[in-house]
Amino acid sequence: MTGAVSPDRRRFLTTGAAVLGAAASAQLWLPAAARAAEASLPDGVFSLGVASGDPLPDGIVLWTRLAPDPLNGGGMPSATVPVQWELAEDERFRKVVRRGTAQAQAKYGHSVHVDVRGLRAGRTYWYRFRAAGQLSRTGRTRTAPAAGSSGGTLRVALASCQNWQHGYFTPYADMLAQDPDFVLFVGDYIYESPPASTGPRRHEGSGEPYSLTQYRNRYAQYRTDPDLAAMHAGAPFVVTFDDHEVDNDFAGEIPQDPGKQTHDAFVARLAAAYQAYYEHMPVRATAVPDGPHIRMYRRLEFGRLARLNVLDTRQFRSDQATSQAGAQDPSLTMLGAEQKAWLLKGLRGSPARWNLIASQIMMAETDLKIGDGKLWYYDAWDGYQAERNAFLQEFKKVRNPVVLTGDRHLTMISDLKEDFARPGSAVVGAEFVGTSISSNGDQDQAAFHQQFDPLMPDNPHWKLLDAHRGYHLLDINRDGIDAQVRIVDTVVRPQATPSTLAKLRLDAGKPGVRLV
Repeated sequence: MTGAVSPDRRRFLTTGAAVLGAAASAQLWLPAAARAAEASLPDGVFSLGVASGDPLPDGIVLWTRLAPDPLNGGGMPSATVPVQWELAEDERFRKVVRRGTAQAQAKYGHSVHVDVRGLRAGRTYWYRFRAAGQLSRTGRTRTAPAAGSSGGTLRVALASCQNWQHGYFTPYADMLAQDPDFVLFVGDYIYESPPASTGPRRHEGSGEPYSLTQYRNRYAQYRTDPDLAAMHAGAPFVVTFDDHEVDNDFAGEIPQDPGKQTHDAFVARLAAAYQAYYEHMPVRATAVPDGPHIRMYRRLEFGRLARLNVLDTRQFRSDQATSQAGAQDPSLTMLGAEQKAWLLKGLRGSPARWNLIASQIMMAETDLKIGDGKLWYYDAWDGYQAERNAFLQEFKKVRNPVVLTGDRHLTMISDLKEDFARPGSAVVGAEFVGTSISSNGDQDQAAFHQQFDPLMPDNPHWKLLDAHRGYHLLDINRDGIDAQVRIVDTVVRPQATPSTLAKLRLDAGKPGVRLV
């Protein structure tokens, strides 16, 4: 896989609309009888676009959801609707390699998740859907490298935290131009907050979502952002959720405000939120929710170059600590016993050159108290220190561990230390906390530095702090990782000017990260 923008890629970006129009008029593969039978569906069934995800060496997930009235429950009849799909080796679909029909069922919001297998490793493909004589936009995707391959490069875009009300999702326009092999989205795809009139955009509805229909409407609104839709159509996503997909700072089946949400009510909310999440994400059937539970932690391989461990730091965690003593309680868990054992086994036995861990919340210490003593964010790994410190000890035996994180709405790039209580202890890895796509809006940079710069002496492992909106771009090869912090000048307008804030480097076999 390569980060270079290919001629095929440039043509996809510039001529996709023309190709789509030509294919629509051709009506390539759907029989006339089937088209007539489905003609009763409303126009605009593909208003939420297309997406792909979770690339394998021989497979990819293709996604769409039929929703002609996306902000009002979808606007579809209750019947199951057949949706044709096809996948080709060229953007004009002259070399179709797979095609079929999926059933868009009302019980899953008429979403479609096609798990295509039998593909060639490390290859670019194009795909599209058709229903009721209507053709979706064309998507572009890519499979993972062959299982035994050890060379090549991998370009990963790290994204998180996109609050509709705080701004437009302008960083995705630049991300698309950078042509990542896949986008790693580590949480807060939507925000559950009620509508507010103070930002550049306003949430739909009249309050926080609680029911399945309300969550569907919120996801549908986010999916209508044109830059997000284009990025989904331009590269596969690997996703996991954090808290705002359900309720701020929830832990397991405990809401942020248990005095206002009974346990039964919150369990029902979890079930609705997880189902809506599944319906709108390009994930496999292994993620079909079972009531208030969803399987999200999983592992993806990119040859022998990189192993990606995607965590779930919400469903299985103990309730947050409220004191320093509580944060050091060895009985607290972030991952739960089963997921912890799974992660340790995957790290200890990994054949990969780089071992990537997608963790929704920050692993490196954040000491908020200037001078003696400590003050931590208890919702992050700092609130689960015994488990975090045990992982840091394991990292000493893991080849090139790198943690990829979101949540903070800030760029916070750090060395991971064997023991944060001993600043002189060994460096065992690195962490990239990606800034937000739009959350916190156009932040006051001077105020940010006034708050955080005085904390630097108490957090010597921090290598870079910044409060611009954007994402991180990582180019991975056997020798190292070259990282860029890509930012935009604004998210309060639909267009923005991108730039590179900083470049960083990780060298294989040398734990830690440095500014270039």
